[in-house]
Amino acid sequence: MIANKLLDEINARISQVIAAGPAKDVEKNLRATLTGLLSKLDLVTREEFEVQAHVLARTRERLAQLEQRVAQLEQTQAPDSDTP
Repeated sequence: MIANKLLDEINARISQVIAAGPAKDVEKNLRATLTGLLSKLDLVTREEFEVQAHVLARTRERLAQLEQRVAQLEQTQAPDSDTP
């Protein structure tokens, strides 16, 4: 119990020193730089990616159905084209 209290107090003092010192400015500048660099990249969120993956899966399924239908239609039309 005393050890936890001591660790909490040390953690609080370290946080105060970091917040008051130049390390906080470095962290803020680094965040701003990284945010700027990442905004220049053509990235999407995980949610957008999942939505597009779902749309692609449905499209592939529909394409497979249409390919089957075309194959069936070609089979039914093939005997008719042999007759003059």
